[in-house]
Amino acid sequence: MTGTLLIQNLVNGISLGSLYALIAIGYTMVYGILRLINFAHGEVFMIGAYAAFYLLTANIMPWWLAFLVGALITGILGVAIEKAAYSPLRNSPRITVLISAIGVSFLLQNLGLLVFGARPKAFPVPEFLLSQITISNNTFGDIKLSMISIITPLITFVLLAILTLIISKTKTGIAMRALSVDFETASLMGVNVNRVISMTFFIGSFLAAIGGMLFTSRYPQLVPHLGAMPGMKCFIAAVVGGIGSLPGAVIGGFMLGILEIMLVAVFSSLTGWRDAISFVLLIVILLVKPSGLMGEKTTEKV
Repeated sequence: MTGTLLIQNLVNGISLGSLYALIAIGYTMVYGILRLINFAHGEVFMIGAYAAFYLLTANIMPWWLAFLVGALITGILGVAIEKAAYSPLRNSPRITVLISAIGVSFLLQNLGLLVFGARPKAFPVPEFLLSQITISNNTFGDIKLSMISIITPLITFVLLAILTLIISKTKTGIAMRALSVDFETASLMGVNVNRVISMTFFIGSFLAAIGGMLFTSRYPQLVPHLGAMPGMKCFIAAVVGGIGSLPGAVIGGFMLGILEIMLVAVFSSLTGWRDAISFVLLIVILLVKPSGLMGEKTTEKV
């Protein structure tokens, strides 16, 4: 592999990894507070992409505003899902809530088929994101990078910085951290549990929607089961990094994205096994460090 191709593939891996990190954060935030794996998160990702699709095709606002409005709508949907499917089961056994999450996932997929149709739709990628820049270098030669590959990590880092400020500096963020440490004690100390959980689902769904929009800008084809495989990969990224750990979710996402792109670039014969790479990484991590790279060992109360 030439130096030019190496750099281009590395940038693509970082770009894809940043998308995985955005979506993985939603998984790990919900798990950190409720100890719930929200299997409907991939479908929220899909709905965010469809929201942007209809706002862009309506041509009533600039693309960046369409992305923002679509993400806000998806965030509200995430809150509605929590209120309808998870909140009534909060005191139920975990397996009950898990089954509910799986049910919501299938419900949203089939609603997508009913509302959006099964025929694939071409995502109207903004011209700005389709443009390319060329970096001239005497060592490696001309390096051509797509704008979407550059913009995606930048947006991810900005959103992660804002999220870090929210969690570390605001009352809601402090309440989130308190609930993740000891749910019962925090609730007894006056933390508004319902508000904090709703905000957690809103933030996670908002980030998933942004991830869905950027993902379909890279791979511009919309189908109702769009979120199934990316959602599963981001769940793997969260587990690899340490489910419940925000830095772990980010590290797991970047690791998965870079590994996926670089392995396929180096070993072209593995292209058909691209999706399987994620599951191989998951098995290796669970065998070596079951709690994940940044996770801590916990003991169940009996």
